[in-house]
This record gives sequence, C-alpha cells and structure tokens, in this order.
Amino acid sequence: MDKNIFQINLIGYKSLLRKEINRIFRIWIQTIIPPAITMTLYFVIFGSLIGSRIGAIDEYPYMTFIAPGLIMMSIITNSFGNVVSSFFSGKLQRHLEELLVSPMANITILLGYVSGGVIRGLSVASLVTIVALFFTNLTVAHPLITGLVIILISICFSLAGLINAVYANNFDDISIIPTFVLTPLTYLGGVFFSIEMLPGIWQTIARLNPMLYMINSFRYGMLGISDISITTGMTVIVTFTVTLFIIAYYLLKTGKGIRD
Repeated sequence: MDKNIFQINLIGYKSLLRKEINRIFRIWIQTIIPPAITMTLYFVIFGSLIGSRIGAIDEYPYMTFIAPGLIMMSIITNSFGNVVSSFFSGKLQRHLEELLVSPMANITILLGYVSGGVIRGLSVASLVTIVALFFTNLTVAHPLITGLVIILISICFSLAGLINAVYANNFDDISIIPTFVLTPLTYLGGVFFSIEMLPGIWQTIARLNPMLYMINSFRYGMLGISDISITTGMTVIVTFTVTLFIIAYYLLKTGKGIRD
C-alpha cells in the first residue's frame, strides 16, 4: 500500500512538474526573454554609463560588483512570479481543488509548484549570467556556497509566491507584493551599492533588510566579498526558507483560500 502511494505521488509530481515546465517554455517570450532584456538595460545604464564614474568597489569594477546582485534579482522576481501566477490561475480555474482531493499528498503538490519556480528562476539567471559576461568578467570564488544560495533563494521565493497566491482574490492582489515589497527591498538590499557607502544610521536600517543578507551571500559566493558575515547570511536564508515552507504547507493542508 505504501509503495502504491509513493508511486502515485511520484507520478503526480512528475505530471505537475511537466505542466509547469511546459508552461514556462511554451510562453518563453513572456517568461524568459523580458527579464533578460531588463537586466541588459541595467548593465548598460548602471554598469557602463554610471559605473565608469563610480569606479571600483572593494577592488572590483562597478560592473563586476553589481553583476551578482542583478543575477540574484532575476532569481527572486522570476521564482516568485512563476509560482504566484501559476498557482493563482489554478485557484481561479478551480482545478486546484481537484489536486487537493486527489491521492496526491500536499507535500507533493507543494514540491511540484516550487520546482517549477526554481526552474524558471534558474533559467532566467543562466541567461542573465550569459548577458553579464558580455559586459564583465565573472568568476566563482566559492562554487558550493554559490550553488547553495541559488537553490535556497529560488525555493524561498517560490514558496513566497505560493503563499501570496493563496491569499490573493484577484490578479491585482498578485502584483502588490512584487511592486510594494520585493522591488523596494531588493533595490535597497545592496544590488547597486555597498552598505559601507551609507551613513551610520542608514547602515543600521539596511541591516534590517533580509534582501541584504541574500544578495551579499550570493556576492560572496561569486566574488568572495560581502558586507555581512556569510554565516549570518546563510542563517537568514535558511530561516526564511524553512519558515515559508511550514506556512505554505499549512495553508495547503488546511485549504486556506482554496476551499473557502
């Protein structure tokens, strides 16, 4: 019996993942290309035009310094955006209820959607990295940390997107968090500057921003430099990921916002 349940969930996971992957690459002009174009503009405007006037930060050219932040920004926004739009569409079309009453475990449904978000985040990040190589030389100082940060943050924001979709009642609701929370926190999280450049009080305020720890952890993995302790950064990332996983699983288990 247990073996049959495992096989059912394995088939269910593969089917859900296949659906998410097909959705991402079927409309690749909307899901993959626009973020790459946006990041190219960032490199041109902030890297080439403004960066030449700023000079080096921590002995790295400004273009190289901002590259990890821009890659991380693409991971955050696309992991979040893929799950929030896909899950909310399923909720709106009422086929999520069928998943919840099927033999599939809630954890299987959760992993299916999150895996789709991770794949889109990594796909866009790969394309942005290729774009970055046209503007600057990138190295990976700590491959293990770099890979771990990418995976954890992709999972973290995929979970955040699912939670947003659960509470959303219309399409306007799924744009509130990206517009008024993710974008400001990401811009203020050290993508374009080192917090050492900020006055004392603003450095203290910046350290309250969780994005600072995520972006700097990735920058440490790529370049070997960071404004914060890598131990602290990884602790923040893992804490947020585990917390959001528990919340997302609880919401699916109770059917909050889906069976209501």
